[in-house]
Amino acid sequence: MDKALLGLVRERMKKRSLRLTPQRVAVLEVLLQDRPGHLGADEIHARLRDTHPEVGLATVYRTLDMLESIRVVHKTDFGEGRSQFELNPRDEGHYHHHLICLDCGRIIEFQDDLLNQLEEEIARKAGFQVVDHTLRVYGYCRACRPKRREPGKE
Repeated sequence: MDKALLGLVRERMKKRSLRLTPQRVAVLEVLLQDRPGHLGADEIHARLRDTHPEVGLATVYRTLDMLESIRVVHKTDFGEGRSQFELNPRDEGHYHHHLICLDCGRIIEFQDDLLNQLEEEIARKAGFQVVDHTLRVYGYCRACRPKRREPGKE
C-alpha cells in the first residue's frame, strides 16, 4: 500500500471523524493496483471476492462514495449506469479527458487539455467562473477500427 496515499486518506477521514477500516483499505488497494485505470464498483467487488470475501458490494459502494466525498477518488459517469472510479488523491480536479470505444468499451485517457482557451473565453463572455469541465470523445479504438467498415469505403 502506498504510504503517502494512506496518510492522506487517514488525514482527510480524521477531519470527518471517519475510520479507515480494513475493508476501506482493501478497496483502496484494488484502485491502486489498477492505477491509472477506471473501475466500476462491480469490478472492484469481483477483485476483492477471493482475498476479502467479507467485503460486500454495498460496502464497496459506500466506500467509493466516502472516498469521493473526501476527494481521493474521482467518479465519472460514462452513461448507461456505467459509473467508474479512479484515484485522484491530490485533488487535482480536472486533469485529463477520456476517449471511449463504442465497440469494446475501452476507456483511454489523454492528458492534452485543449479547452483552456475556450474555457477562458466562455468565462469572460458569460461572466462565469469555470471550475472544471469534462470531455468524453466517443469513437472506435485502434483495435476495433479494423473490424469496422468505414461508410463510403470499399
